[in-house]
Amino acid sequence: MLVALGLAIASGGLQAAPDSDNPWREGRILVKPKAGLSDAEFDRILKRQGGRAIGRLRKLGIKVVKVPPQAEDAVAKALARNRHIKFAEKDMLVEASEFIPNDPKYAEAWHLPTLKAPLAWEMTTAHGITIAILDTGVNSAHPDLVGQVVAGWNSVSRNADTEDVNGHGTKVAGTAAATTDNGIGVAAIGLGANIMPIRITNRSDGYAYWSDIANGLTWAADKGADVANISYSVTDSSSVTSAAQYMRKKMGLVVAAAGNDGSDPGWGDNPAIISVSATTSGDAKASWSNYGSYIDVAAPGVGIRTTTSSGSYGSVSGTSFASPATAGVIALIMGANPGLSPDEIESILEASADDLVDGSDWHAYYGHGRVNAAAAVEMALGTDQTSMDYEAPQVTIFSPSTGSTVNGMITVDVNAVDNVGVTEVALYVAGELVGTDSTAPYQFSWDSTQSWDGEVAFSAVAYDAAGNEGVSANVVVEVDNVADVTDTTPPAVDISNPADGSTVSRTVAIRVQGWDDVNVATVRLYINGQLKSSASSATLDYSWNTRKEADGAHTIVAEATDTSGNAATRSIQVNKGSGNDTGSDTGNDSGNKGNGKKKK
Repeated sequence: MLVALGLAIASGGLQAAPDSDNPWREGRILVKPKAGLSDAEFDRILKRQGGRAIGRLRKLGIKVVKVPPQAEDAVAKALARNRHIKFAEKDMLVEASEFIPNDPKYAEAWHLPTLKAPLAWEMTTAHGITIAILDTGVNSAHPDLVGQVVAGWNSVSRNADTEDVNGHGTKVAGTAAATTDNGIGVAAIGLGANIMPIRITNRSDGYAYWSDIANGLTWAADKGADVANISYSVTDSSSVTSAAQYMRKKMGLVVAAAGNDGSDPGWGDNPAIISVSATTSGDAKASWSNYGSYIDVAAPGVGIRTTTSSGSYGSVSGTSFASPATAGVIALIMGANPGLSPDEIESILEASADDLVDGSDWHAYYGHGRVNAAAAVEMALGTDQTSMDYEAPQVTIFSPSTGSTVNGMITVDVNAVDNVGVTEVALYVAGELVGTDSTAPYQFSWDSTQSWDGEVAFSAVAYDAAGNEGVSANVVVEVDNVADVTDTTPPAVDISNPADGSTVSRTVAIRVQGWDDVNVATVRLYINGQLKSSASSATLDYSWNTRKEADGAHTIVAEATDTSGNAATRSIQVNKGSGNDTGSDTGNDSGNKGNGKKKK
């Protein structure tokens, strides 16, 4: 699915995407099958929905799937309902979360004293720590960034071209780790940290796709980045979340901007991503900063002095800059105590934050509070670096249960908990590895037809970051693939064109799409009660010549039947207008090519 974020820019910043653009990548979606599902079975599931795998996001188990144009949303929802699919989503297009106020008199570098940066710098630096900047690129020749920038990657072109195509990325990089105490320009919170530029877009407007962000994050994790900053709205992306979980397994952390709509988008907490809202010099929420249950911490985001792609300096505002300021604080924590785990670092960041609402441990505006670099570093230095985690995770298989009879393709549900955090769960059947899952809920797909009939033992192993492993008790089931399994679930069917209630004329391109958890056998199309067309597939296209139809209301009915005989219908009404039967034919005009932007 393709997502687009609206960028609030007055001048000198990112341009909005053209209104004609869909806010997702057309003709493709991102799908993650459950661990253990074979490629052949996955391809069969896709084929039933009219999809085809054309690529993958490396090391994340996420497939790039081609689907019919304008069917992205319907196919993603249908696949998400399949019990063997972990998630399916459109490849959304997002924009950077920068906000430029109209007031030309920006504040100077007030945010560093507010963050207690000078006190933190007396105790530690971020030398040796690498911050990956996933953005529009970085001007590596900027006098306040020279020497700080290490080798990076372009996740769109898949090459080393990371120069800034927009300007936003250089501002973000300077906020996190511009060269400090060098007698020129600006200072940054992440004193001494390296900058790893990951260019996630080649567009001059700065918009980026979730898939390119996820690929860039995986590359950064593999190349040793300690913390990654994403000044885009990605908290609700399952694909980017998978990449963030991958980075945490590599002992890194991911920080992201909350967005600039000034609203609550309704997202839940995302344990894999540290989401940051923006505050003013008065320690109040910036009016345009998003808020909600997904906010972890807050940081200054108004009038931040930083580097620009022209080689100069400027003042910027937005959660785009609260986020890298937080990444800089995390780099200082890592510099103070390199032995801390990602979970311990996040706990220190939150526990040391300044409470901006009296008596509140957490607030929708500020999360756990506005970050405090000095308090965080002091807490990190006071943490015992020699402490070790020797406690193994606890793991249980709770479905299927011992003694149950199974057949066909089944789902295996595993529960795993740990005193610090589970990094991965592996499932074994008859001693053979089925697959691994790093995301709760831990679920696996197993094809029992590939096994013998009779007793088969399941076991699961859970791992934590310290290398401890917990093993479940065996679950023994009876495999019986001779048993009769009756499919009673009806398929789903939709008419994607024309729209219900629309007025039609000339020749209308009707499209019918069916979905089923097993297989769609037949799709039929009826107009005014008469069968007009049928197909032995999930998709049907029909050209309806309305010139021969009477003016007024007409009923179109689509019917889908699965291989077990279960059926479902979808009915719409359209109006044949008068005096519209001259001129050229009309094609598919479903109205689905919208210009909605998801603003952050």
